[in-house]
Amino acid sequence: MSAGSQGIRAGAPPAARAQTGTAVALGGMLALAAGMGIGRFVYTPILPDMATALRLTAASAGIIASANFLGYLAGAVLVTVPHLPGGRRHWFLAGLAASAASTAAMALPSTMPAFLLLRFIGGVASAFVLILGSALVLDHLAALERSHRAALHFAGVGVGIAVSSVLVDLLHAGHANWRWLWLASGAVSACAVPLAAWLMPPTAAATEPRPHATPKHQRRLPRGIATLTLCHGLFGFGYVVTATFLVAIVRSTLHVPGLEAMTWLAVGLAAVPSTAVWARIGSRIGALPAYAAACLLEAAGVAAGGLWVSAAGVMAAAILLGGTFMGITALGFTAARALAPHQQHRCFATITAGFGLGQIIGPSVAGVLLDRTHSFAGPSLLAAAAVAIAAGLAFRLAGADRSRLAA
Repeated sequence: MSAGSQGIRAGAPPAARAQTGTAVALGGMLALAAGMGIGRFVYTPILPDMATALRLTAASAGIIASANFLGYLAGAVLVTVPHLPGGRRHWFLAGLAASAASTAAMALPSTMPAFLLLRFIGGVASAFVLILGSALVLDHLAALERSHRAALHFAGVGVGIAVSSVLVDLLHAGHANWRWLWLASGAVSACAVPLAAWLMPPTAAATEPRPHATPKHQRRLPRGIATLTLCHGLFGFGYVVTATFLVAIVRSTLHVPGLEAMTWLAVGLAAVPSTAVWARIGSRIGALPAYAAACLLEAAGVAAGGLWVSAAGVMAAAILLGGTFMGITALGFTAARALAPHQQHRCFATITAGFGLGQIIGPSVAGVLLDRTHSFAGPSLLAAAAVAIAAGLAFRLAGADRSRLAA
């Protein structure tokens, strides 16, 4: 715990401490809304206009999405450096600013290399915002004994998705082209930078972790982490197919006024409470069983997106996607913490790498299948199968873990 955090905890009355915790969590929510909800996911509602204007193939659209996920993986690796020069808060705010800048800059070029570079930069930035921002918020909330406020912080991803949906719909009403959609999204994201800096002051930063040597007996991955990493990779592969192409499915197959905006808005609104809901379920039945159950629900939603091509089908897909993907992400970390309480940092990085690889592969494979079959059914079934396999592996891992503890 930092000296600043100790001062807040010791000197502030209970009401002030609660208000301070809420402010920090709100700052984290705004950061995730900008860096993740908009910076990472606004590509989905903008993609149909962008693809039409530039005549992008589905494969090209998938490759652009994969560049962003490759950047996220690179950023997740970079933030594992034990002693970041300048401190975590500095890099968190830099990532937030870079996310806004790279989002707005997507309006300028018209060539694939430029799009790939900008989305890669945006992916690195989003990883810095999510990982470093969450570390700062959770450390500060723990120091204030307000850890329950974390649900407000993680709701930011859903808030950002919902805001981006409304923003794109309003600009569509004004006949704005795809370049203005990127510029406006970047401008809205930039507003979060000073607000997050104000709500998350330097006192919110906990003491930087000190590098230390890993004992020989801890160099091998703990039992179950390899399986959990595979689950997270399959989950990343499956969810991202729907997350990337859902609005494109609506645009190309259905002609219902306003349905594109409603679909993406439903994803965001369902995501807002999802982390808190799945955390409560996990506390009752266990993180791994809850992880598996959420994966089964998500598999149903992913399949619905490609097979049930109707307004009801895409709305079901949107609600099931939004209501599970952040919950599964959080439950994965909870499960890793339970499987390896003494190697949390290393295991978090390992499952994040698996998740990142799945995300990178998913859009590219789906795009190629879509170009060859001219149907969303094949990519959706493949993605749903991947998430269903993850559910089966998680159920099996939960049983093995219970047997091991009983022994």
